[in-house]
Amino acid sequence: MKVYYSEQRDLDETKVVALYEANNWSAAKVPEKLLLALRDSHYLISAWCDERLIGLGNSISDGHLVVYYPHLLVLPEFQGKGVGSEILRRLKLHYEGFHMHMLTADGKAVDFYQRQGFERAGATQPMWIYDGQDH
Repeated sequence: MKVYYSEQRDLDETKVVALYEANNWSAAKVPEKLLLALRDSHYLISAWCDERLIGLGNSISDGHLVVYYPHLLVLPEFQGKGVGSEILRRLKLHYEGFHMHMLTADGKAVDFYQRQGFERAGATQPMWIYDGQDH
């Protein structure tokens, strides 16, 4: 399996929606907003096998101290093969030296992120106003 990574922002809507649908993420239901959000991310990295979009990760940041990683998705058949780890490694490298790297994780993603060096943020409580059903 030959995987390559890209910082290209002009992603094909059909490929992006297929990735989000394969992971049961509600953002797939609003593709126009999803594509705009990804294009306007502070940083965006995608993973490809031939011409197939197999994963992506993005960040929101103030550009100096804090970075938040809202999306990291890999097609289910490519999970467990190092694709997500490599996307996250590249994201973290881009923000090396930042004071705080943040994300929200649930389910089996918690173990994945712990293996990548993330830990529960003290006694903080995640909170949101959210109109999705995927968490």
